[in-house]
Amino acid sequence: MQVAQDADIAWQRRGLALARRTVRGRGGSGLDPQVAAVFLALGDQVYAGLDAPSVWEEALAAEPGPRPVIGEGQMDACLWAMADFADLKSMWTIGHSRGVADLAGTAAGLGAAETAQLRRAALVHDIGRVAVPARVWAKPGPLTRGEREQMRLHAYHSERVLDIAPGLRPLARLAGSHGERCDGSGYHRGSRAGDLPLMARLLAAADCYQAMREPRPYRPALPPAGAADELRREAQAGRPAPEAVTAVLAAAGQPRPSARWPGGLSSRELQVLGLLARGLATKQAARQLGISAKTCDHHIQRLYRKLGVSTRAAAMLYAVENGLLDRD
Repeated sequence: MQVAQDADIAWQRRGLALARRTVRGRGGSGLDPQVAAVFLALGDQVYAGLDAPSVWEEALAAEPGPRPVIGEGQMDACLWAMADFADLKSMWTIGHSRGVADLAGTAAGLGAAETAQLRRAALVHDIGRVAVPARVWAKPGPLTRGEREQMRLHAYHSERVLDIAPGLRPLARLAGSHGERCDGSGYHRGSRAGDLPLMARLLAAADCYQAMREPRPYRPALPPAGAADELRREAQAGRPAPEAVTAVLAAAGQPRPSARWPGGLSSRELQVLGLLARGLATKQAARQLGISAKTCDHHIQRLYRKLGVSTRAAAMLYAVENGLLDRD
């Protein structure tokens, strides 16, 4: 898939010559050399039909077996999966969409149907992230103008992906508005306050606060009070809607259960789990916590046993599903 993707992008830009040079040049570095060699040996036949107007219907027709139809009862489970898929684009966004959905839904104060729609739109608001190169999300310094445009377009891609499926079309416009701001400085439409319904304002505010509470390659995560202060300053500057900010911060400030963590984890094990889910190696997590690598490894082994898992990926998924990534 990696070889085919690079070849297709190069072919779309400048044809066969660039496609061949790209695959040949990246074989052994970004691409598996054996796969690249096999691909090149196939010659020009692999590009046949790429200039067809659309292969969407042909792809659907080629799917073996009956086409599954997702009913209302399965919708939320599918959207959870889409949310996790989008967030896995970067180690910095793991669990982000679930957090935004929880915040926005709790802050809504709307009827049951509207709250459900807002939660669903929040789950898939970042599905367009997959259209942006991972290096953009992982860049530790300022983005170039081109990279900023790529980043801003992810909201557009979210809207277009959702609009394709009739069952998800009602979520498309709302999900695609998460980057909009009341003063017109947002993306992708540059909408102003009068164009943004309450649900769009709540989604934008929840997305901002959740992102502030998460680490990014260019800054550490803000503590709850720091994120709240920053979001209030943004509202005073006229960007997110003040009423939406107030509602989201109230939702974020609700009491948290303090008696027991899920899985019987201790507070220290919870900290270790959060660092593992963020992609830190054992020695890196130990340094951040001020403990030895051996002690950190003991914590890891204990939390694995408590959770009944044996891999970092399984532990990360447990943390996401149980909302543990933002626990202090």
